[in-house]
Amino acid sequence: MPSETTNPAADPASAPSVGTHCTITINDIAFGGEGVGRIEDFVAFVPFVLVGETVEVEITEVKKRFARARLLRVLQAAPGRVQPPCRYFGDCGGCQYQHIDYPVQLQLKHKQVCDLFQRIGGFDARVIAPVVPCPQPYGYRNRIMIRSQWDKFKQGLNIGFIRADNRLVVDIDECKIAEPALNEQILHVRAHPPPKGGIKVVLRVAPENWEVPRDSFFQNNFFLLPGLVEAARECLRGSGARFLVDLYCGVGFFGIELAGLVEAFAGVELDQLAIKAAVRNAAARNCRNGEFLTGRAEDLLPALLNRFPPSATSVLVDPPRVGCFPDSLALLRRTRPKQIIYISCHPATMARDLNILCAEGVFELAHVIPLDMFPQTAHLECVADLRLKPGPHSD
Repeated sequence: MPSETTNPAADPASAPSVGTHCTITINDIAFGGEGVGRIEDFVAFVPFVLVGETVEVEITEVKKRFARARLLRVLQAAPGRVQPPCRYFGDCGGCQYQHIDYPVQLQLKHKQVCDLFQRIGGFDARVIAPVVPCPQPYGYRNRIMIRSQWDKFKQGLNIGFIRADNRLVVDIDECKIAEPALNEQILHVRAHPPPKGGIKVVLRVAPENWEVPRDSFFQNNFFLLPGLVEAARECLRGSGARFLVDLYCGVGFFGIELAGLVEAFAGVELDQLAIKAAVRNAAARNCRNGEFLTGRAEDLLPALLNRFPPSATSVLVDPPRVGCFPDSLALLRRTRPKQIIYISCHPATMARDLNILCAEGVFELAHVIPLDMFPQTAHLECVADLRLKPGPHSD
């Protein structure tokens, strides 16, 4: 999403009008997937393009400092452009990068993470590792949500995903990034449609040997999940921490997977059903050195860090996309554990939170491992390793 400071020098008199056709050159891809070009001194955002391309666009929206446009034609294509395999691409809002060769997607995402961490957090780009690729760039998603919407023109339901350019639903019968089992479920929903529009249907492939309540979170990509665990394991092993506190622990996945590296661990989660599942997941794996507690991180962390010495404790946080609550960040700065492993699917809020944690030299960002858990889309997962900086506060 562009900010109001995107183009402070823009002259309102030079603003293009809605409906105008323009030829522009794309010089960057913003986080979120939109290409960035200029119409004289006015910034224009265009989806489904690549850096270096010359494209013909139609202006669809004009703001004070920038405009948005839709792609009409690619006049000069970049070498990384490929033919999207999905016939809904460009209409469906689920994917942003199917037109980009996969190795180029990885390079693009790395640059975007580096830019965000430099701009929002003031971090050196050298701490950002190359993006870990997904071994299966299509057919990987194990959970999708399809919607139903009444189409008055065809006098029937559209069943599918929200469009890329508005809030209408694209009628689909398959999703190229979903696991094959989910595509079978899509056909089942189409054969037995909801009674009316406005109904959302969640389709899911259950993770093998993990209990996950219907509304509880679990990672959406089983194929790169071992790589995500290994990245967190590498961070924890490198710190030498003897104890682990897993905040926002969900069904206990990270705590259980990392239990063998520590003497004891505790998982904290507000979702009571998820905590009950976490207890059963641990028991099923004969994991006996941990416990799971229902409650808010801000309420339970102080007592846990009284029991687990901060100087020997790693705190793992895997918050929602909006990031950590300010109270949680303040508490981590105050309690000062040996290490914080921060896992996030939103690099912008992650960079913001890491900047807060590292302010005044309390913590130091050792490195960030990006993983492409969401190929063909503008999203990715990152694992950050923060260490308490030596000094009086670390005693």
